[in-house]
Amino acid sequence: MPSDPQTTPTRNALRGQEANVASQRRRWSAAVDRWDHHGVLGLDKIISAVVDETAALHPGLAVDVGAGTGAIAIPIAASCGRVLAVDVSQAMLDRLAERAAEQGVGNLETLAAPAERLELAAGSVDVVVSNYALHHLLDADKERFVHQAAGWLRPGGWIVIGDMMLGRGGDSEDRAIIASKVGVMLRRGPAGWWRIAKNAYRLVTRTAERPISMAAWVQLLEAAGFVEVSARRVVNEAGLVKGRRPGPAA
Repeated sequence: MPSDPQTTPTRNALRGQEANVASQRRRWSAAVDRWDHHGVLGLDKIISAVVDETAALHPGLAVDVGAGTGAIAIPIAASCGRVLAVDVSQAMLDRLAERAAEQGVGNLETLAAPAERLELAAGSVDVVVSNYALHHLLDADKERFVHQAAGWLRPGGWIVIGDMMLGRGGDSEDRAIIASKVGVMLRRGPAGWWRIAKNAYRLVTRTAERPISMAAWVQLLEAAGFVEVSARRVVNEAGLVKGRRPGPAA
């Protein structure tokens, strides 16, 4: 599948990409000792949805991009021939490897690399999966990632993305999601009010989190040549999109 020349980053884009990669590496390396999704109901639900979708495909090789400490990579390993867990933070991957060893998972490898600069052999992957990681990428890098993933996949291979999926209030669905989240936080008192202010700043400035709508993700996959593209909302602010690279499965 040919690459789109529009996905080649400019010099200014590369500077922005470099700054974002460095920021994410610092953030997640510092967070490894306190990072634990368990008990976060919404996140647990999207993790379960992504694991189920990926495991059902029984891939020979699945690449988990933004793998963190293994919330997706470890459970899907039982249904895959091999899993490559990729993350910007080596510290996160070290913790993932410890957890995999504790659980007796032997078909999992790790690679420290930012999603923006990941290089894989063309036509070598059965499933590219990512959960709650790609909203940290700049929008141009999201587009570039999807185009590159199409090239990494074998004919018939799949991309599965679970993520925060909302825009900045530009349509009624976005406004309903934002209003619901604000309502929950308001009921938490001063701590919730602080979260509202912090999240509103992040949403408007897009300095740390840069989610896009579910419809925008569908458009990115279709523009990259994926077929059988589908999307569904899993929890209020998070959804799952997937698509298949054209051609018969190997």
